[in-house]
Parts: sequence; structure tokens; C-alpha cells
Amino acid sequence: MAASNPTNCPSCRAAMAAHVLSSVNGGTVELDLCYPCQGIWFDPQENLKLAPAAVAELFRLLHEHRDDARQPLAPQIHCPRCRDSLTQGFDVVRSGRYVTYRCPNRHGRFSAFSSFMIEKGFVRLLTQPEIDDIARRVAVIHCSSCGAPVDLRKDSACPYCRAAFSLLDPKAVEQALQGYANASKSAASIKVPELADALVMLERDRQRTLRDQRASRGSLFTTEVGPALDLWALGVSMVANILD
Repeated sequence: MAASNPTNCPSCRAAMAAHVLSSVNGGTVELDLCYPCQGIWFDPQENLKLAPAAVAELFRLLHEHRDDARQPLAPQIHCPRCRDSLTQGFDVVRSGRYVTYRCPNRHGRFSAFSSFMIEKGFVRLLTQPEIDDIARRVAVIHCSSCGAPVDLRKDSACPYCRAAFSLLDPKAVEQALQGYANASKSAASIKVPELADALVMLERDRQRTLRDQRASRGSLFTTEVGPALDLWALGVSMVANILD
């Protein structure tokens, strides 16, 4: 359910989409999402208040907006409450290290979708063999944290925000949701080479759709360069199949 009076995005300053989700205490939590920047604004402690059903609803929202145009985060991002610059830092959990942007006056924090999922255990860091395998197939990806294009053949982490490469992995999702969500056991069969193949297959399907759309507009022959591979959007698509 959408709410009124959304917050302005700390990065692009556009109005964020406000969504009311269920809370662990039986009430509700209102989260503000910016789909182009792929970020969430949390007022203090909101990230700890989401009920399991709210997390599943977040997945569905992200899946619905997986093809939205994406833009990198601004070099300076600001608190929507006090306008002070947010402080970039890192938090570490079992599933990896993730980037956070906190208000120095404790009004809240801004997190990339992928950072929030790492915090909740739904994302794992890519191993070096996986990075090498994907680099041989698709050289450039979007950083899941800041949205910048990254050449996997040259960089072992994002050269802009220094975030490690991560993946919204169906197996990690199944493990994290175990006990309170209906995750499909089929996700456990995904292995490293199969995972890379699945990602590339999804991307090829997306590119084929784009070519079909161009053909319907009479522009089949084009010199456009395809966009960088977005592991986050592809991971969301795979996870959506588990939760449906």
C-alpha cells in the first residue's frame, strides 16, 4: 500500500515512493524507496522493525521495478531531514560487508537495495572464480551499491565506492527465509557455473526483448551499445520465481 507525502531521495532529490509494510510488533513501518537510485531511506531503527512478510513484499516491489532506468548515486548525498551530507561507512555481517550512508545527526540512513539485502542475509559476495567466469562472458556490470559501471576484467571491487561485488542469490535467500517463508527447495541445486549461465541467459533474454522492441519501431539495425549487466536486477528476477 502506498503512502502520501514521500521523502525526497538523498541522492537525486526526486520524491521517493512511500510504502507501508508490516512490522514485527504487529503495527506498520513506512519505507521510502527510490527505484532509479535503487535506495531505501530508513528513519532510526526502521530496518530492524520489518516483519518477515514485509521482506517478501519488498522482493515483489523490487521485482516489479527491475526494469526501471537506473542512475548512479550522486557524489554527495544528503539527509532528507536536515540536509547535512551523509557519512559513508561500512557495516559487516555474516553474509558480507556493505556500504551505509548515515546522517551525522542521527536522523536515519540511506541504503542501496543490495546493502539492505546483505544486512538481512539475502545476498552473498561473489567469489573470485564467479567474478572471473562472469567477466569472460559479460565484461561490464553495474555496481549493486552505487550503480556505476564496473569492468570486471580490471577491477576486483567497485573503483567508485569500493563495495565488493555481491549477488542476490536464490540459495542465500532460501537459507535466510528458512523457517518463516515458503521458499522453493529447487534453489539449493544452483551451483557456481550454473548460476553464471543462468544470469547470462536472463540477460540475453532481456537483450532479445530490447531488439524486438527496436524492430517493432523499424530500427532493427542499430549501433547502440547494450547496457552493462545488472546482477541485482537479474537476481531479483530469479528470487521472484522462488517466492511466487
